[in-house]
Amino acid sequence: MQFDALVAEHGAAIGRVAAAFERDAALREDLSQDILLAIWQALPKFRGDAPLQHFVLRIAHNRAASHALKASRAPRSAELDPRMPAATPNLETQAMHSESAQRLLAAVQQLPVADRQLVTLALEGLPYKDIAELLDMSVNLVGVRLNRARKRLKSHMEGRA
Repeated sequence: MQFDALVAEHGAAIGRVAAAFERDAALREDLSQDILLAIWQALPKFRGDAPLQHFVLRIAHNRAASHALKASRAPRSAELDPRMPAATPNLETQAMHSESAQRLLAAVQQLPVADRQLVTLALEGLPYKDIAELLDMSVNLVGVRLNRARKRLKSHMEGRA
Protein backbone atom coordinates (compact mmCIF):
# COMPACT_ATOMS: atom_id res chain seq x y z
CA MET A 1 0.00 0.00 0.00
CA GLN A 2 1.24 3.48 -0.83
CA PHE A 3 1.88 5.70 2.17
CA ASP A 4 -0.33 8.46 0.72
CA ALA A 5 -3.25 6.03 0.54
CA LEU A 6 -2.60 4.91 4.12
CA VAL A 7 -2.67 8.54 5.30
CA ALA A 8 -5.84 9.23 3.32
CA GLU A 9 -7.55 6.20 4.83
CA HIS A 10 -6.29 6.43 8.43
CA GLY A 11 -5.27 10.08 8.81
CA ALA A 12 -8.49 11.10 10.56
CA ALA A 13 -8.10 8.32 13.14
CA ILE A 14 -4.49 9.36 13.75
CA GLY A 15 -5.68 12.94 14.25
CA ARG A 16 -8.31 11.81 16.75
CA VAL A 17 -5.74 9.79 18.70
CA ALA A 18 -3.38 12.78 18.77
CA ALA A 19 -6.23 15.06 19.90
CA ALA A 20 -7.08 12.70 22.75
CA PHE A 21 -3.52 12.90 24.06
CA GLU A 22 -2.54 16.52 23.32
CA ARG A 23 -4.54 19.72 23.88
CA ASP A 24 -2.11 22.22 22.37
CA ALA A 25 -2.72 22.52 18.62
CA ALA A 26 0.95 22.91 17.66
CA LEU A 27 2.06 20.01 19.86
CA ARG A 28 -0.87 17.94 18.57
CA GLU A 29 0.36 18.54 15.02
CA ASP A 30 3.88 17.53 16.10
CA LEU A 31 2.49 14.38 17.68
CA SER A 32 0.55 13.56 14.51
CA GLN A 33 3.70 14.00 12.44
CA ASP A 34 5.66 11.83 14.89
CA ILE A 35 3.01 9.12 14.58
CA LEU A 36 3.08 9.29 10.78
CA LEU A 37 6.86 9.08 10.76
CA ALA A 38 6.77 6.04 13.05
CA ILE A 39 4.19 4.37 10.79
CA TRP A 40 6.25 5.14 7.69
CA GLN A 41 9.35 3.66 9.34
CA ALA A 42 7.49 0.55 10.52
CA LEU A 43 5.49 -0.05 7.33
CA PRO A 44 8.12 -2.31 5.71
CA LYS A 45 7.75 -4.64 8.72
CA PHE A 46 3.97 -4.94 8.31
CA ARG A 47 3.29 -8.62 7.56
CA GLY A 48 -0.46 -8.40 7.10
CA ASP A 49 -1.21 -10.74 10.02
CA ALA A 50 -3.76 -8.22 11.31
CA PRO A 51 -5.73 -5.49 9.57
CA LEU A 52 -3.74 -2.39 8.62
CA GLN A 53 -6.02 -0.33 10.87
CA HIS A 54 -4.76 -2.29 13.89
CA PHE A 55 -1.15 -1.78 12.86
CA VAL A 56 -1.70 1.97 12.46
CA LEU A 57 -3.64 2.37 15.71
CA ARG A 58 -1.12 0.36 17.72
CA ILE A 59 1.69 2.64 16.58
CA ALA A 60 -0.46 5.75 17.08
CA HIS A 61 -1.41 4.76 20.62
CA ASN A 62 2.13 3.77 21.57
CA ARG A 63 3.50 7.10 20.34
CA ALA A 64 0.66 9.08 21.94
CA ALA A 65 1.09 7.32 25.29
CA SER A 66 4.84 7.95 25.20
CA HIS A 67 4.17 11.59 24.34
CA ALA A 68 1.72 11.97 27.24
CA LEU A 69 4.15 10.36 29.67
CA LYS A 70 6.98 12.61 28.52
CA ALA A 71 4.74 15.70 28.68
CA SER A 72 3.63 14.86 32.22
CA ARG A 73 7.26 14.96 33.34
CA ALA A 74 7.95 18.38 31.78
CA PRO A 75 5.37 21.01 32.77
CA ARG A 76 4.48 23.57 30.13
CA SER A 77 5.14 27.24 30.65
CA ALA A 78 1.95 28.46 28.97
CA GLU A 79 -1.26 26.94 27.67
CA LEU A 80 -2.93 28.13 24.49
CA ASP A 81 -6.66 28.64 24.35
CA PRO A 82 -8.05 25.49 22.67
CA ARG A 83 -10.96 27.54 21.31
CA MET A 84 -8.60 29.67 19.23
CA PRO A 85 -9.54 29.07 15.59
CA ALA A 86 -7.03 27.60 13.20
CA ALA A 87 -5.70 29.84 10.46
CA THR A 88 -7.45 27.80 7.76
CA PRO A 89 -10.08 25.51 9.26
CA ASN A 90 -10.98 22.44 7.25
CA LEU A 91 -14.16 20.37 7.51
CA GLU A 92 -12.70 17.98 10.06
CA THR A 93 -11.54 20.88 12.22
CA GLN A 94 -14.97 22.47 12.04
CA ALA A 95 -16.64 19.20 13.03
CA MET A 96 -14.24 18.76 15.93
CA HIS A 97 -15.26 22.18 17.22
CA SER A 98 -18.90 21.34 17.65
CA GLU A 99 -19.99 21.68 21.25
CA SER A 100 -20.53 18.00 21.96
CA ALA A 101 -17.28 16.96 20.27
CA GLN A 102 -15.41 19.59 22.29
CA ARG A 103 -16.93 18.39 25.55
CA LEU A 104 -16.12 14.76 24.72
CA LEU A 105 -12.56 15.59 23.71
CA ALA A 106 -12.00 17.63 26.87
CA ALA A 107 -13.36 14.80 28.99
CA VAL A 108 -11.20 12.19 27.21
CA GLN A 109 -8.13 14.39 27.72
CA GLN A 110 -8.77 14.39 31.48
CA LEU A 111 -8.64 10.60 31.69
CA PRO A 112 -5.46 8.76 32.70
CA VAL A 113 -3.36 7.58 29.74
CA ALA A 114 -4.46 3.93 30.01
CA ASP A 115 -8.13 4.97 29.99
CA ARG A 116 -7.55 7.32 27.04
CA GLN A 117 -6.12 4.43 25.06
CA LEU A 118 -9.13 2.23 25.72
CA VAL A 119 -11.69 4.96 25.09
CA THR A 120 -10.13 6.22 21.87
CA LEU A 121 -9.86 2.71 20.46
CA ALA A 122 -13.50 2.06 21.39
CA LEU A 123 -14.51 5.39 19.80
CA GLU A 124 -12.73 4.25 16.64
CA GLY A 125 -15.19 1.36 16.58
CA LEU A 126 -12.83 -1.47 17.43
CA PRO A 127 -14.39 -4.49 19.14
CA TYR A 128 -13.09 -5.60 22.55
CA LYS A 129 -11.21 -8.50 20.95
CA ASP A 130 -9.23 -6.15 18.72
CA ILE A 131 -8.57 -3.68 21.55
CA ALA A 132 -7.31 -6.57 23.69
CA GLU A 133 -4.95 -7.65 20.92
CA LEU A 134 -3.64 -4.11 20.35
CA LEU A 135 -3.01 -3.46 24.04
CA ASP A 136 -1.83 -6.99 24.92
CA MET A 137 -4.51 -7.72 27.52
CA SER A 138 -7.41 -10.13 27.88
CA VAL A 139 -10.83 -9.36 26.42
CA ASN A 140 -12.33 -9.51 29.92
CA LEU A 141 -9.81 -6.99 31.22
CA VAL A 142 -10.64 -4.67 28.33
CA GLY A 143 -14.32 -4.90 29.26
CA VAL A 144 -13.71 -4.18 32.94
CA ARG A 145 -11.29 -1.30 32.32
CA LEU A 146 -13.41 0.19 29.56
CA ASN A 147 -16.46 0.09 31.81
CA ARG A 148 -14.53 1.96 34.52
CA ALA A 149 -13.15 4.42 31.96
CA ARG A 150 -16.66 5.10 30.65
CA LYS A 151 -17.84 5.86 34.18
CA ARG A 152 -14.95 8.30 34.64
CA LEU A 153 -15.67 9.80 31.24
CA LYS A 154 -19.34 10.23 32.09
CA SER A 155 -18.38 11.86 35.37
CA HIS A 156 -16.09 14.30 33.52
CA MET A 157 -18.79 15.04 30.97
CA GLU A 158 -21.27 15.84 33.71
CA GLY A 159 -18.73 18.06 35.44
CA ARG A 160 -18.52 15.97 38.60
CA ALA A 161 -14.84 15.09 38.34
